[in-house]
Amino acid sequence: MNAADPGTPARTARTLRAVVAAQFFSSLADNALLIVAIGLLAQRHAPGWMTPALRLFFYLSYVLLAAFAGAVADAAPKGRVLMATNLVKLGGCALLLWHVQPLVAYALVGLGAAAYSPAKYGILPELLPEEELVKANGWVEASTVVSILFGVGLGSALVDRDLGLHAIGAVYLLAAACTLAIPYSPARDRKALAHPGRLLRDFRRSLGLLWQDADARISLAVTSLFWAASATLQFLVLRWAAERLGLTLAQGALLQIAVAIGMVAGAMGAARWFPLERARRALPLGVVLGAAVMAMTLVTGPAFAVAMLVLVGALAGLLLVPMNALLQSRGLLRMHPGQSIAVQNANESLASLVMLGVYGGLLYLDAPLLPTLAGFGAFLVLAMGGIFAWSRRQSSTRESLASQNG
Repeated sequence: MNAADPGTPARTARTLRAVVAAQFFSSLADNALLIVAIGLLAQRHAPGWMTPALRLFFYLSYVLLAAFAGAVADAAPKGRVLMATNLVKLGGCALLLWHVQPLVAYALVGLGAAAYSPAKYGILPELLPEEELVKANGWVEASTVVSILFGVGLGSALVDRDLGLHAIGAVYLLAAACTLAIPYSPARDRKALAHPGRLLRDFRRSLGLLWQDADARISLAVTSLFWAASATLQFLVLRWAAERLGLTLAQGALLQIAVAIGMVAGAMGAARWFPLERARRALPLGVVLGAAVMAMTLVTGPAFAVAMLVLVGALAGLLLVPMNALLQSRGLLRMHPGQSIAVQNANESLASLVMLGVYGGLLYLDAPLLPTLAGFGAFLVLAMGGIFAWSRRQSSTRESLASQNG
């Protein structure tokens, strides 16, 4: 299916709706399952470092499958890939139901998610022209953050409930059913999985191509930092809610809904204010985001906490959507879309592993909350400030070369 074909606009719209619906329910179940898994660790009196280790095992799956996940998305019709990966996630939920160690069960969910993501994002450049990628990403990201909102709420309601895992499994089945509405389209490259050794070499080559591309390099740096920060902040907010605001796990999880609300607003606003050609103008918002996280150390009341988290979410949505679109646009020019998304996921997951590992180490050492939170925000300010300065230097160099050639 080709988005450039004017004869298929209705089919394209239906397919996009099906992708968004499948993403919503799949992410809904992922987020609910995380809260339930955290509750299971608490019931078993597991050490504190095991809570961020849930996400660490999840992202480890992304890194280990990085060279092959993109090939899976390119070797089969993407609708079938989306269905199969939701069923793999369902298997991880079933392991929890059978009392398997939560870290192992959530790692299986990560395996499904690792193959799911390239198919989910890789289908967008096939459906839509380049100028509509930001808008399409806005819909996908909006559905994701809305699913986080409801998923956190669902998980909070299902903590300590006997039928909780059954309900989450039903949501995974619903996500798989949504993929049936995606029209059949030929695989991008049916031979993509034929030579595993070649896949590793191609992955290294694709990784190099994206990091050598000026625009892709900036967007990779930003999205990797963003998702690493997001993964860590999710656990920091739960701890902040408990120690600073005196909330329970269920109440602290619900507090994260404020972040999701902000991200919905930010993701939708990004399509209007930061179209693809102006994507880099969103970079200074990353510095403001870090400053907002630092300001969280001053919050002592739930009402102000909600307002602060809405602001954090809005800044995150405004930054992430144009960076994703820019990266997809550059990746589509250089390789199959599934491969470019797999490279993106590998970078983001590796950054998340590092940051979660650092946070887990701080928990092991009993580091105080407020200095940890302040240091985390300061790191974001410095890192995003450095990326912004790096981007400006690139733009200046590009303009200087253009004037010389002109």
